[in-house]
Amino acid sequence: MNPDLLDFDRAALERFFAGLGEKPFRARQVLRWIHRRGAGDFAAMSDVAKELRAKLAERARIAAPRALSDVTASDGTRKWLIEVDGANAVESVYIPEPGRGTLCVSSQAGCVLDCAFCSTGKQGFGRNLGTGEIIGQLWLANRLLEGERPVTNVVMMGMGEPLLNLDNVIPALRLMLDDDAYGLSRRRVTVSTSGIVPGMDRLREECPVALAVSLHAPDDALRERLVPVNHKYPIRELLAACNRYLERAPRDFVTFEYVMLEGVNDSDAQARELTAIARRVRCKFNLIPFNPFPRSGFRRSGAERIGRFAEVLQQAGLTVTTRRTRGEDIDAACGQLAGEVEDRTRRSTGRAPRRMVPIRGLNA
Repeated sequence: MNPDLLDFDRAALERFFAGLGEKPFRARQVLRWIHRRGAGDFAAMSDVAKELRAKLAERARIAAPRALSDVTASDGTRKWLIEVDGANAVESVYIPEPGRGTLCVSSQAGCVLDCAFCSTGKQGFGRNLGTGEIIGQLWLANRLLEGERPVTNVVMMGMGEPLLNLDNVIPALRLMLDDDAYGLSRRRVTVSTSGIVPGMDRLREECPVALAVSLHAPDDALRERLVPVNHKYPIRELLAACNRYLERAPRDFVTFEYVMLEGVNDSDAQARELTAIARRVRCKFNLIPFNPFPRSGFRRSGAERIGRFAEVLQQAGLTVTTRRTRGEDIDAACGQLAGEVEDRTRRSTGRAPRRMVPIRGLNA
């Protein structure tokens, strides 16, 4: 099968064109057509020589992603179910806000980590997404949304653990940052991880962007219950990796994400334990009200409890935000994404299969 040019960052595209006997500027032309203009076929590339367009049609392809469904929440949040192969589909979410538009991108079909409070992990793991399948979510969003270049920020907080798929995630990140592609600043692209320490070190070296770490507990015993990867990379090692990352990061802090679970991790004492962690690494905290899903076994902390928890952190001089829940009525909120996954882990999920509804005209 011919190579998919969505899989290529600038360097890979230049190598491809060199193999065709073409000059490097041809790669820049095609990069702009695919990513800045959203071209899905070579015939549209009007300033590319006709002979080259014909050669590309014979030797390459642009495997544009296909949206199987498109739903919009009452608050304007929009969610797409995107087909990646015959057995797997992933979800990505667009969150509109005044002056910005944030796209939440998936990196895997399902997730192998099985965090206790996450719906995605409960459906098991299918496979890693390729670079084209990752960047294709941004390609598709810019094409389907109204307005010029509506996506201003990207967060890799969708389905999957990005740092377990860095061979494909890093080229996708480079395309997001490339001025001839999407031209986003490093501060506007955030990778979220549950704490894969070797992946944090590799990302630091190859493509440092803003970093968010799913902390969710102030001590190893509780974090191991909520985030099982803590068995392998305990908090002490995680904080050391955060400090290494900050040596190259585009921001001078790491964002610690902390889902608020009633009676589990939301006490004043646990907030005070977090202040001790904050003394060991430059950070801010993002408190996330738990978004329920069937048979999760958890409840969302009440608004007063979340407010008090934030107050304890703020009194210690820490920067704290509380995430506004978006898209909850279409299962598009944090921890609720669940596409269609052929589970290789044979995990018993108890979830009914989701019906995929094609949207007429969506992929035109």
